[in-house]
Order: sequence, then structure tokens, then C-alpha cells
Amino acid sequence: MSAQPGLSKVTQEPDGFEAEALSAIDSLYRTALRLTRDPADAEDLVQETYLKAFRAAERFERGTNLRAWLFTILHNTARNRVRDRARDAVTVDSETVERAADVAALPGAPRAETPEAQLIRETLDPDLKAAVEALPDAFRQAVWLRDVEEFSYAEIAAMLDVPVGTVMSRISRGRRMLFEALQQHVRLSKA
Repeated sequence: MSAQPGLSKVTQEPDGFEAEALSAIDSLYRTALRLTRDPADAEDLVQETYLKAFRAAERFERGTNLRAWLFTILHNTARNRVRDRARDAVTVDSETVERAADVAALPGAPRAETPEAQLIRETLDPDLKAAVEALPDAFRQAVWLRDVEEFSYAEIAAMLDVPVGTVMSRISRGRRMLFEALQQHVRLSKA
């Protein structure tokens, strides 16, 4: 009997790299969902991230932050997908788009809630949740990766492929926008 790839011949159990990598799956999925805003696309993105990570496992430097490495792969893969999709020709059936917009605009029309939205709804104060969701994407990503996922500035810079100074600026500005939005809400609720 031959050993399966990634498994020790002696124990036939996942090695430390795979076990540690798989422990980040929920975090990766939440981030993928935030990037894609579609559960199926997020699942595909996470799957592709793990496929790339396991294929390149020998290039991972043991002793460094595996989660940051996985998040970097995830962000690079997402960025490549966006770039590739932008090259694809898009055909739009304007009649279908108009009908969908009319249905969505109807009062009481159901909206599917994503797992990320459900998590935020259940764990964050409604005012904070609204303020976070109102942030522009670049600021929301940086604040989320720092304050929720607890990555370092350098790790976030590598994931987003921007300079560390840009990350620091986005986090600072994002936090300031959150503060101002919450202060505005407090002023309005007292009025």
C-alpha cells in the first residue's frame, strides 16, 4: 500500500502543515466572502487557495506565519480572478436586468443573507455593523484584517500587495470613518 500525498508513511495522518493550514479555513472563507460577496465564489476561492498552497507547500518557510501566507495566496488569487474576468466579454440582457431591479425594489422583497452578514449581524452592535459595511472596500478590508483577523501591518501589506504605509493609512482613515459615523449616530439619537 502506498502512502497518500501529504500523509506520513508511518502514521497515515495529516502532517503539521496541512493540519495548521486547514485550521484557517473559516477565516479564509469569511474573507473570501467579503471579497466576492457570493457564497459559491467564496467557496471556489478558498478551494483554489488551498490547492495552490498544498501544491507549493515545499516553498513555505517553516516558522513563519502560515495564516498570513494563506491569506496572501487568497488575495492574490482573488485579484487575478477579477483581472481575468475583466478581460472576458460581457453580454447584458438589459430587459432581464430591469426586471430584476424592479423586483428588488419592491417593498418586502426577500434578500438572501450571506454567512458573513449573518456573523456580523449576530456579533456586532447594529450601529457598528452599519458603520463597518458603509466603509469603502479598501478601508473595510484593511480594518477587518487588522482588527478582526489580527494580522500585522506587514502581513496585510503582503496580502493586499500594497506598501505598509498604505495599510497603516487605510486602517487609520477607516477607524476614523468608523468613529465619525458612530459619533454622528449618537448625535442623531440624542436629538
